[in-house]
Amino acid sequence: MPVLQPISDANPRAACIQLLLRWEAGGKFADEVLHEALASGGYNSFDRAFLTETFYGVLRHKSALDFLISHLRDAPLDQATRQITRLGLYQIFRMRIPHHAAVNETVNLAGRARGLVNALLRRSIREKEELEAALERVEASVRFSHPDFLVRRWEAAYTPEAAHHLCEWNNTPAEVTLRPNGLRVTAGELLSTASQVEPAGTHPLMLRARHLPVSWITQGLCYVQDPSTLLSVDLMGVRPGERVLDACAAPGGKTSYLAELMANEGRIDACDSSRHRLGRLGENLSRLGVTNTEVHQVDWLISEGPFAPQTFDRILVDAPCSNTGVIRRRVDVRWRLTPLDIEVMPERQRQMVERVVPLLKPGGTLVYSTCSLEPEENDLMAEALERAYPFLRLDAVERRLPHRDGTDGAFAARLVHAG
Repeated sequence: MPVLQPISDANPRAACIQLLLRWEAGGKFADEVLHEALASGGYNSFDRAFLTETFYGVLRHKSALDFLISHLRDAPLDQATRQITRLGLYQIFRMRIPHHAAVNETVNLAGRARGLVNALLRRSIREKEELEAALERVEASVRFSHPDFLVRRWEAAYTPEAAHHLCEWNNTPAEVTLRPNGLRVTAGELLSTASQVEPAGTHPLMLRARHLPVSWITQGLCYVQDPSTLLSVDLMGVRPGERVLDACAAPGGKTSYLAELMANEGRIDACDSSRHRLGRLGENLSRLGVTNTEVHQVDWLISEGPFAPQTFDRILVDAPCSNTGVIRRRVDVRWRLTPLDIEVMPERQRQMVERVVPLLKPGGTLVYSTCSLEPEENDLMAEALERAYPFLRLDAVERRLPHRDGTDGAFAARLVHAG
């Protein structure tokens, strides 16, 4: 096995290999692995960008990269040599880096496997056109580096062409979009102070940032989120002075938007089952100037929390889900997800809604939402809730599809308590 260099500011390629090995060992999400590395190292902006691009890029294209390796070598590779070769191939096939630099810098990481890695990468350059043609002919799950069961589900639900566009979307790095915090500033005021920020075009409030001033975050002037995350809150129709439950609130993007629409009036009870996530939620709300919210640790699979029946005018259940609508941002979801996850998730979602329904006032509104694309978690769940609770009427359904709408995937259903 190659002797890997330690993570260092001067060598983001070495850092990338270490992160890929840590992720492959399991136990942590890709976002966690990368965040820990970026937080602990003194990386300059170029190295941060390069490390982020290569780490996520190898994970996004893992199956395709392994397909290329299989054409270049019949014998197996040990894990470290495979990661080094994946990184080299990613630079050659997916980045605009001179081939000689991609090869030389990557080979230098390979220790005793230098000769092997050098030979594989140089052969890939000589045969690049043939390898790309072979990759175009292979099955979609390998070509787009998605689990086969997921590709087949999407091909059946949409069309093969649409499903492949969705996979391509997931393999594209996400742009930075942000919501101006209306409790502190207007979109116009932000636009007037930064030349690299512009309207996103996918929601009236959202902005797209090629470069995001750090001070905007620290001063609570904006919140970084995808336009799709506003869908469920917009559907709620909250008003100042109401009592609102955000049942799954962390990290706080939807909660803070609710507070903005309510002009910080009335009261929001923001809940989450994780004490750690609640800490992050509280920090975000404080920075954004939200003053009408109380935070509670509640596990809806166990209890109804500290709330009396018929307490809330409006309830948002942004339910934990399979996350198939946000694979572009949560890069390794595709490698963690199994068919069983999609089978069992609806039961957990139903149990959560079952706990909060008694808390809704007659005449009140409940919005059920996910960031999933799967019908079991979305339309079928909304219809099942309407059947299970005769006093709830399914009033509206909204969805966002990445390959159609240019945002992350999202689903939201509004159910009204007939009273």
